[in-house]
Amino acid sequence: MRGIFTLEKKQVVVKTGQKVVLTIKRLGINGEGIGYYKRKITFVKGALPGEVIVAKVTKVHPKYLEASLVKIEKPSQDRVEPVDKYDVGGIELEHLAYPAQLAFKEDVIRQALEKFKPKGYQDYELRPTLGMDYPYAYRNKAAFQVRKTKSGQVIAGLYQEGSHRLVDLPTFSSQMPLTMKIMRTLVDLLAKWQVPLYQERQHTGILKTIIVRESVAKHNAQVVLVTRTSKFPQLNNLVADIKSQLPEVVSIMQNINPQKTSLLWGEQTLKIYGQDYLEERLGEVEFRLSARAFFQLNPSQTEVLYDQVKQALDLQADESLIDAYCGVGTIGLYVAPAAKAVYGVDIIPEAIEDARKNAVLSNRSNVNYEVGAAEKVIPAWVKQGVKPDALVVDPPRTGLDAQLIKTILQVKPAKFVYVSCNPSTLARDLVALSKVYQVDYIQSVDMFPQTARVEAVVKLSKR
Repeated sequence: MRGIFTLEKKQVVVKTGQKVVLTIKRLGINGEGIGYYKRKITFVKGALPGEVIVAKVTKVHPKYLEASLVKIEKPSQDRVEPVDKYDVGGIELEHLAYPAQLAFKEDVIRQALEKFKPKGYQDYELRPTLGMDYPYAYRNKAAFQVRKTKSGQVIAGLYQEGSHRLVDLPTFSSQMPLTMKIMRTLVDLLAKWQVPLYQERQHTGILKTIIVRESVAKHNAQVVLVTRTSKFPQLNNLVADIKSQLPEVVSIMQNINPQKTSLLWGEQTLKIYGQDYLEERLGEVEFRLSARAFFQLNPSQTEVLYDQVKQALDLQADESLIDAYCGVGTIGLYVAPAAKAVYGVDIIPEAIEDARKNAVLSNRSNVNYEVGAAEKVIPAWVKQGVKPDALVVDPPRTGLDAQLIKTILQVKPAKFVYVSCNPSTLARDLVALSKVYQVDYIQSVDMFPQTARVEAVVKLSKR
């Protein structure tokens, strides 16, 4: 492929396969190095700011280039030897020293603000990213595909980035040790009992995916076996060995996903052995987690995040809080003791059902939960006499629903905290919100060390 673009009335031709020398200026939002070839922005995975590199052009686009790293002529002082040597997602910044990772995550927020330019963004206080003392072994959940190689070896892991080649992961430093111990024991047992594994091209075989979730509070785990059919040869033998070799496993579930799809879960989940759920705790809040229930992947940093939310809200005993996108109730239940009342809303009925159960478990009597879209439920609550003194939102990566933004600007709660997992959609949403609210500060929190992802707690107050 060949790309031609014009630069000061000269034609510059760039071909795929062409080698170029670049000086890397900064990291992009996905952690890739950014340099310029003839003033054309070039993204190079694995390159770091300050480095002089040789890169090979892999794709030519009208406005930018993609290139692979061939050689580092001058390495960054922040380059370190990564613990993991795998080409998979979830460790894209492992070659960058951890203090520099934290600085990058603050800078990603700054880049997003400079792009969208919400009112007064130049004066926003961006607080240094709160990181971990030990930025490894933090993931409490592993979802690995399982397959058999041509040589007959059973492998379990993640797909190579940008491909459909499964990479076996005998170790993975960001996972909690128990999740990996269970995963690798299961790989051995699958080989022992010759369990028929899924084959994507033919859409045959049985076992597709293994999901292991650990409870930090209880030091135990749940295993979910995702299968193509309800039929499961050797299941009894497999379960017997799990019970004898892995006493930490207190729940085994089978999820049936007959579709030829990239979606992990099917609709039907059966209990094979033990408990229906895992028990977990955040601060003083108790949770029962069913197989498909969402829960943060980094429990210790989740407490850091929620403490920042609590501090930013600064709730008083006579104030009511609305928790939009409440999920299973995590944030609202965490801050409820400081408030008069908490009203949570979510569109997923199962999440609201879990939130109500979690409220009972944690002895939270001042919480109310309702199924529905926040932009419809909040005005209804206001009509019923609910006076929202404070609002917290924790939307998905797509950011706030446009109609919800309109609702917020109509209701205008005095206190407002936005928890974001995507700097780009946060900055976009702040364009509208900053017309009514001022941003007091943005506190970034590193929930996923070794990755390019960052969470942020934004404290807003009415102008």
